[in-house]
Amino acid sequence: MPSHLFADRPAPQPPGRGSVDELISQTRRLRGDVDAVRRDAVMDEDDPQGRWQRALCDLAVHQLDDLGTHLGQLKEGIPASADLIDGPGPEEFGTGTEAFGTEEPGPYEHVAEHTGSLLSRVGSAEWNLLTDEVVWSEELYQIFGRSAENGPMSLDELPSMVFAEDQGLLTAMVTDCLIDGRPIDGEFRIVCSDGRVRTLHMMGEPVLDADGCTASMWAVLRDVSELRRTQRAVRESRDTLARRQHLDLTERRIAMEMQEAVLPPWRGPLALPEDGPTALDLAGQYLPSASSALIGGDWFDALELPGDRMLLSVGDLTGHGVTATSTMAMLLGALRGMAVAGIRPGALMGHLNQLLDSSAQPALGSAVCCHYDPDSRMLSWAQAGHPAPLLFRGGTGQMLTQPDGVLLGATTGAEYEQAEVGLLPGDLLVLHTDGLTRSAGAYDGSGADRLLALAPRFDASRSAQECVRLIVEEFGGNERQDDACVMVARISG
Repeated sequence: MPSHLFADRPAPQPPGRGSVDELISQTRRLRGDVDAVRRDAVMDEDDPQGRWQRALCDLAVHQLDDLGTHLGQLKEGIPASADLIDGPGPEEFGTGTEAFGTEEPGPYEHVAEHTGSLLSRVGSAEWNLLTDEVVWSEELYQIFGRSAENGPMSLDELPSMVFAEDQGLLTAMVTDCLIDGRPIDGEFRIVCSDGRVRTLHMMGEPVLDADGCTASMWAVLRDVSELRRTQRAVRESRDTLARRQHLDLTERRIAMEMQEAVLPPWRGPLALPEDGPTALDLAGQYLPSASSALIGGDWFDALELPGDRMLLSVGDLTGHGVTATSTMAMLLGALRGMAVAGIRPGALMGHLNQLLDSSAQPALGSAVCCHYDPDSRMLSWAQAGHPAPLLFRGGTGQMLTQPDGVLLGATTGAEYEQAEVGLLPGDLLVLHTDGLTRSAGAYDGSGADRLLALAPRFDASRSAQECVRLIVEEFGGNERQDDACVMVARISG
């Protein structure tokens, strides 16, 4: 193999994306050089030296193709994981530079630290059919795990180390070569003396005498165990990823269906009570996360209670997916039932805390629960570690002073205070989960300030539905890291 193919190549940098791209380009250029040499080598088929040079060129092409495969995996971020690749490491196989007639480290040797053995151990052999002489290179003894003192193996002895399922394949390749003069190019597995299985790629040709009869057979054998394990690991990783994606999509669909079944059936404006003078103009919306494919445990709800009173609530549970939505469904059902039974917001929060604390699926939750009496225009409310409702009046907004209340499920026997505030015709209440105003994974108060800054636009709006649209325009962008719910209630005159 001409040494100039490996000369004057710039040394690559540590394998970042840019340097890996450069390595891939170098590999492609080098493969083109090898192809040029291979074309020159096949001009005289009767020249043994030419056939040997062509075989080495073919071997180099295989090596470079494998190197390109590994570099592509490195670029895609699919490492040859030590957990998945349980075979011999680079220190056992070497870099294979001896196959190209040099003992110097190859230009890609440092990449082996990241992707395993890129250039495999290579050995050669020749079996003379006239004299029964067999010659093995030193590397071939290492590949087979055989001591040089035991000597090389004949073609008849070779199948004894071959994996039982591959013995027929090897026999067919050798027979085709010796009888029909066909070149050998195939893979088989061997079982070494230590029980380790190795995969070998064998390339060879018959050598004919003056009468055209097969006099000997030579072959180059390359240990591709590491490469095959890596390829299998990549396939398994991709299969696992595909299954995970399918499961995620299925879970998302189930969670969405469960959420749709639990959240209020109304999506447009709602007037409560439905059969009397309008007391509340309501609108609400669920906003999915801009970064997560899973559905969370956020909810909003409005329910007419006995005596023309109204229940308003929003809440959020930790977690995502079916677990979160099923727990949310349980909690929201209990909240509605207790509210209809006449339990006031403070005591109701205590019961919800007990329910979540004793649940078979432990979780934490935050919530706001409000009772509104249209006769007195009095709002009674309690909260559990949740953002307080925002009250907008006369073009300005403020956050209501929070009564004490810890997260639901955080501690056993927690008690929740209850607060009251009188409302006026035209007042606007905004209830939301914290995912609405939390960006970049942190709640720093800036989101609440942006919400309060919408006060003049709320004052000029004509309905609760229009106010929800303004909120979605302000907070529906990609900066929101979690799903959220918002509900707007306008007090009628």
